[in-house]
This record gives sequence, structure tokens and C-alpha cells, in this order.
Amino acid sequence: MKTAILIPARYASTRYPGKPLAALRQADGTTKTLIQMTWEAATQVPGDHAIHVCTDDDRIREAAEGFGASVLMTSSVARNGTERCAEALAQIEADLVVNLQGDAPLTPPWFLTALIERMQQDSVAQVATPVLRCDRKTYDMFVEDRRAGRVGGTTAVFDRNLHGLYFSKEVIPYIAPGKVPDPIPVFHHVGVYAYRPAALQAYMTWPEGVLEAREGLEQLRFLENGTPLACVEVDARGRVFWELNNPEDIPRIEAVLGGA
Repeated sequence: MKTAILIPARYASTRYPGKPLAALRQADGTTKTLIQMTWEAATQVPGDHAIHVCTDDDRIREAAEGFGASVLMTSSVARNGTERCAEALAQIEADLVVNLQGDAPLTPPWFLTALIERMQQDSVAQVATPVLRCDRKTYDMFVEDRRAGRVGGTTAVFDRNLHGLYFSKEVIPYIAPGKVPDPIPVFHHVGVYAYRPAALQAYMTWPEGVLEAREGLEQLRFLENGTPLACVEVDARGRVFWELNNPEDIPRIEAVLGGA
């Protein structure tokens, strides 16, 4: 199966303009941009996979080419990473497309491997995405963000067959304060996707969904059009996982990197 790992990145983010070029301090005191760290995470995935940064912005293109990445230019009308990946698909040959969004430098390589293996083993699945059970620290960060009015990470609920039921920027399912059980029944949605080419092509024919627009979550377009998402539960193996959603996330990620 010919697999391409695409890293969609845009400069004109509403919540965090220029986010892919945000500099994060490393353990050795140097800095790297978010897009470089995400690209380096993609290179750690075992296997012979093509890796491309997909963007519409020359500043991101120049930065990516500067650290040796292949870049596919896409249009400025792409509203999310899935649409950007769908546009890039026309420029490559692939049996499977993995979308590693450009704001997730802490994504372990085995998360992507788990998606690729799921799609190789399940010929029916059209889209797959990882989910990670929250530990207490991650759950508290979710609650802290919502209390502060910040739109942070995404949570997921799914059925007993691991088919996604809903994804939200709210913390779901609801847990009453002071009654957090162990294990915590909240799953962090990891913003990585694996698609069959046909699923990407179909996505582009559908209008933006009502729930997708309300939540600002691209994956809901699949659910709103009856295409199930296979959720793949992954294990962080003791590593901290968090995306860079807001400027306030920089110190969180730098603390993990040892550069704080």
C-alpha cells in the first residue's frame, strides 16, 4: 500500500495567525518552528512513506524547504486540513493518505503506525483517527481551558465497535466536579487521520456541515454524511501528548520538550 503522509499548514489561522512558524524552545536551548517539529515527527514513522508539507503560503513553503521538506502548494480556499489534503492528492499517487496536522509536534510515530495498520487490515474502513484516554493531567488541562474560555483540544465519544459517535471542543462525556473516576472516561481526539483516496474525493463534494461549522471540527463532515470514522485507541506509553492550539500551549509543550 503506497502511503503518503501530508502535513497541512496554513498561515492565516483565525485563532493563531502564523502558528506553523511559531518557535518552540528545545532542551538544548535552541528553537525550532512548529512545522519543522511536525515534519520531524513524520520522518520517525517506520516505513517507506512519502512526506509532504501542504500549504498555500510562501512563508511556510520557504521555511519548510529550508529544512529539507517536500512542499505541495494548495489553494487559499481550503477551509481545513482535510480539504488541503484532498487538493494535494491530485499532485501525488497514493493508496492511503495520512493527515498529520501541522500543530501536533508531540505526536508519537506509533500513533500513525496504528492508523496505517488499521487501514491495511480493514478494507471496509474509509477513514480512521486515533483516540487517547485522558490521564488526570490531560483531563485537568481540558477543564482549565474551558474554564478560561479557551478552545483547546478535542474529545471523542464512540460506540462499542470504536466507530466515532461525536467529536467536540467541549469535554465529553460530562463529569460532575469532584466525581472524576479512574480510569477517566474521556478520550482525547488526536488530530491525525488516515483516508482512502475515495473518501477524500467524496469529502470535497459535500458542503460544510452544520455541526462541522458549529464546532469547527472538519471530521464531523464525514459523520454528517454517513461515513463512519474508525477510532483507533492508542497508548501514549508514558509520553505527554498535546497540540498547539493557542499561544498558551507553547509553555506546555516546551515543558515536555525540556526547553521551558
